[in-house]
Amino acid sequence: MIRNLDDGLIEDYKRSAADHGRSLEAELRAALASTRPRARLSKEELLALSDRLLALTPPSSAAVDSTLLIREDRDSR
Repeated sequence: MIRNLDDGLIEDYKRSAADHGRSLEAELRAALASTRPRARLSKEELLALSDRLLALTPPSSAAVDSTLLIREDRDSR
């Protein structure tokens, strides 16, 4: 049990519970479950994920200088 919660916080969760058609307890359980810390990826998993994301990125023959694009947009106004 959690004690000494701010009354305003409790009222916010009561309103949210009513909006979602569930009890205050169910609303609090859902809130806690949605903010549960996620498992951290290992270095190898991060590198594999990075490789998969990089493979989804289309290759570029030349890098685009965004400065030129911004200047062109500003000059067109």
